[in-house]
Amino acid sequence: MNPLLRVRAEGQQVWLDNLSRTLLNEGHLAQLIAADGIAGVTTNPAIFHKAIAGGRYYEEDLARLKGEAIDAETRYERLVIPDVQRACDLLRPLFDESRGNAGYVSLEVSPALAHDTARTVAAGLRLKHAVGRDNVLIKVPATSAGLEAIEQLTGHGVSVNVTLMFSLAHVDAVAEAYLGGLAAWQQAGGDVGRVMSVASLFLSRVDTLLDSQLGEIGSDAALALRGKSAVAMAKLAYERYRERFHGPAFASLRSAGARPQLMLWASTGTKNAAYSDLMYVEPLIGPETVNTLPDATLAALRDHGTVARTLDRDVDAARAQFAALERLGIDMTTAGKRLQDEGLRQFEEAFAGLLDLTA
Repeated sequence: MNPLLRVRAEGQQVWLDNLSRTLLNEGHLAQLIAADGIAGVTTNPAIFHKAIAGGRYYEEDLARLKGEAIDAETRYERLVIPDVQRACDLLRPLFDESRGNAGYVSLEVSPALAHDTARTVAAGLRLKHAVGRDNVLIKVPATSAGLEAIEQLTGHGVSVNVTLMFSLAHVDAVAEAYLGGLAAWQQAGGDVGRVMSVASLFLSRVDTLLDSQLGEIGSDAALALRGKSAVAMAKLAYERYRERFHGPAFASLRSAGARPQLMLWASTGTKNAAYSDLMYVEPLIGPETVNTLPDATLAALRDHGTVARTLDRDVDAARAQFAALERLGIDMTTAGKRLQDEGLRQFEEAFAGLLDLTA
């Protein structure tokens, strides 16, 4: 069996971390859905910048939009929202078949709003309405202001993909925001069963930072910890997910039809050539999770992936990894905050580049 389909059989959804008109117009996304069981699509400003800058299918529409008296951000949205709608429509049969558990496409609010709760909420509501599809996820970063926006959007019945999470502290705060929003939506008379959320934990950037710090320490004990921190974090995050969403704290909402907030593994392309190209895939396969893969990692999984339920194995080793990092003076919460700040800056730069293209 195709390894991608075997992953699905283990209960994990594989999503594509890419979207462009080339994928849509030339039938590649439809083929990935049909042959490989791709169950969702994630996007971000960097992905759309690459698509528009290098995609011939945007040229005519962009030229037409530049003739209209609208701003650069509106032009950008009018370019990409039809792409999101088309991807949603391709995935709609899976969305219906799974009763809303799969088949989603993410669209991110402007990263320039990451520290503005009110404007993030307004943008999220506006984008959800503009896309007009039940299977769209509005993507919001897990900043302090973003956490409040996530709770408010969920409280309006909006399905959210929480992005730029880099620590267990982020995991806990995001889950609480989701639970608070679900409770508010239920109290307002909303159908909690119509809300979906994923919490995107970024992985490769964690190892890039911590490997550098461990290398600076330079001891044998420190060097032995390199390349293990992100997978350990994901395993511990999944343990917390199981405790939270299969425990008493979620029991009442679950009985009302609410869905757990699924853990999503993001930034899963290996950045260190010395490591396996599937180091953020093969050790993290387990039920009720999502792994969103860039094209190269998707191809690697199809070509030579080994598939088994691995996510809840070696959890004690993951705890030992965190304890060893702490003994060396590496604080994972501090590292996560630094990485979130850096990731946000990168998305802001990509978004600014997008607006340069559409100005």
